[in-house]
Amino acid sequence: MIFEDQLAALEADSKKMGTQGQEIDFALLVDGLAAEREQGITIDVAYRFFSTDRRKFIVADTPGHEQYTRNMITGASTADLAVILIDARKGVLVQSRRHSYLVSLIGIKQVVLAVNKMDLVGYSQEKYDAIVAEYLEFAKQIGLENITPIPMSAFKGDNITDNSPNMPWYKGLPLMPHLETVPIATENPDAPFRMPVQWVNRPNLDFRGFSGVITAGTVKVGDQLKTWPSGKGSTVASIVLDGEIPEATSGQSVTITLKDEIDISRGDILASAGSPPGVSDQFEATIIWMNEHALLPGRPYLLKIGARTVSANVSTIKHKVNVNTLEHLAAKSLELNEIGICNIGLEQAIAFDPYLENKDTGGFILIDRLSNETVGAGLIHFALRRAQNIHWQAVDVDKKARASQKSQKSCVLWFTGLSGAGKSTIANLVEKKLFAINRHTYLLDGDNVRHGLNRDLGFTDVDRVENIRRVGEVAKLMADAGLIVLTAFISPFRAERRMVRDMLKAGEFLEVYVDTPLNVAESRDVKGLYKKARKGEIKHFTGIDSPYEAPESPDIHVDTTSLTAEEAADQIVHKLEELGFLTGGAS
Repeated sequence: MIFEDQLAALEADSKKMGTQGQEIDFALLVDGLAAEREQGITIDVAYRFFSTDRRKFIVADTPGHEQYTRNMITGASTADLAVILIDARKGVLVQSRRHSYLVSLIGIKQVVLAVNKMDLVGYSQEKYDAIVAEYLEFAKQIGLENITPIPMSAFKGDNITDNSPNMPWYKGLPLMPHLETVPIATENPDAPFRMPVQWVNRPNLDFRGFSGVITAGTVKVGDQLKTWPSGKGSTVASIVLDGEIPEATSGQSVTITLKDEIDISRGDILASAGSPPGVSDQFEATIIWMNEHALLPGRPYLLKIGARTVSANVSTIKHKVNVNTLEHLAAKSLELNEIGICNIGLEQAIAFDPYLENKDTGGFILIDRLSNETVGAGLIHFALRRAQNIHWQAVDVDKKARASQKSQKSCVLWFTGLSGAGKSTIANLVEKKLFAINRHTYLLDGDNVRHGLNRDLGFTDVDRVENIRRVGEVAKLMADAGLIVLTAFISPFRAERRMVRDMLKAGEFLEVYVDTPLNVAESRDVKGLYKKARKGEIKHFTGIDSPYEAPESPDIHVDTTSLTAEEAADQIVHKLEELGFLTGGAS
């Protein structure tokens, strides 16, 4: 099935860098990168399409090396079946176990155990049976069930398309006939109906439909559906796919119209009325980390599931998994290619299914809020019980009333800058000036907070993120009390300052950048911290061996090389007056 021009190129490449002597090296079909051909390994995912009279296929050839775990997960994430290759000479290796664990993790139900290179062990049934027995014993531990072992020689063509005369003892199907007939999960019409809404289709005043890909089950005109997370229901009026059709099934892209005008938005899920998805804002999930910068609990990310994107953070890493031994290890962060079991919290509830029941409504990606890079992939296990037991309690006296009583507007002044920049000094002066004109304030200072609320935290990146998250929550509560809140923290990471900004309403968070060059801040060194950091006595010190990410567009920029602390405080108070925070009461 290889095109003639591909075959000609393959013959030429085989003479230059093949590993089969004068024979064609078909491995070069999917080893396209120069580094792959030079080293004889797979580095990135390679896709190849082909079809037979019975089925169409896309082969994703994925790397087996541990350092490319994220590449394997990417390739496996859309697969219906996995072919686990075993070298008959070497048997079941650590790498084989790792591949199988990842296949189980990603929810692939059908596995072919391809015991390859049988020609190099004399087509020995005894050798084959020993490998199969060892693998099946391991497969029980990780929950793999639908396993079809096939002895083969890919190079010689044994048991690929036809049964090999070299192995008359094998009575099963060869590889290709098996692939053409094996049942796959997407062909299950009895699964509960699910369709994430990708687009509200309203071409004119007389038509309002909801478009998307059916990810599971079937739907018919007249079926009762509900939209989630709202839970509102209606009846299917019509199904449109190149004209109206009476029924649609998984894999089809359709537009559904309903008899009732109910509120449905992009990202909602249409589901069978009798088989609803779960709805929650807190989950346990497996996360595969795919970025060079570590996952830090408490740091805000964007979570994209289907067509919905919400703000999220990992609240707890329960443990990470050694993919070679399946051992559970304690962890405070996840590094590139590591896999962890985590608790995740969202800013709003979403509809979902456990990943093992529905990949499309149970799988998500995590996105860095600043760079928009995809940094992780996740698989939802279940909603946390705490999410169902905690409800927001409404109160009659709100933030607007509290601020109005004080004749001001509540806000958070977030002072950030290097140690020794003068944050605490300037914030203290600002509070004194506001107090003198009868304004109600509170100053949260970094050192003071670490004496109580955050005394259990150190200065690693993980602890710094948690430090700022806690302070942000406290500042939010104080702003809700109608106060003008001042905070003086180094808060070195833009992501965490953005996290606190997002906790508050638009306009309530003012980032004050106390801009002082490192050499000036170090020359002050009132507490002697820089001296200790230079000697190596203090680790993770901002500006020395831990980075400081300066604000790119602060609300207030204070240049301490040209302003005294008094002048800087006057500038900030003037800005508050200009923005209307010192008068009125609406917030």
